[in-house]
Amino acid sequence: MAPVAPENFYYKRSRFSSRLPMDRVYTPSHFWALQAEPGLWRVGFTKFATRMLGDLVEHGFTVKLGEPVAVGQTIGWIEGFKALTDLYCVANGEFAGANPALEQDVTLTDADPYGRGWLYAVRGTVDPSATDVHGYAAMLDLTIDKMKEKAGEQGDAGE
Repeated sequence: MAPVAPENFYYKRSRFSSRLPMDRVYTPSHFWALQAEPGLWRVGFTKFATRMLGDLVEHGFTVKLGEPVAVGQTIGWIEGFKALTDLYCVANGEFAGANPALEQDVTLTDADPYGRGWLYAVRGTVDPSATDVHGYAAMLDLTIDKMKEKAGEQGDAGE
């Protein structure tokens, strides 16, 4: 039997829109976490994060399978056309591995960020600051408003 697709929350602000699955929690650093089984969290980038990074070209992890990890710990890196950024852990526990599908196709992270494009898994407990989809939508509102304000200030400076 095929898995049941999660319900989605449809978000739109300014020129950004996205569907946000309601079956997971979201972090202020634009990661999502889904409990794949009791105590095992699958983690990925939100669509907002992938948009900020641009097309992804390469990634790597600096932690090994089974190593202890903590919220906020740098566990790897990812390179996009727009930026190179560290990958941070969003759970406390044990690193349960990278998504093997990304070895063949890192673009899954952008093409299917809430499905086949997940980044890594952790066995443990997710970041206590993670929130449901409605809390994340409020965070996105603030982030996008700050970006618009900053863009407006830059536009004014050039006049």
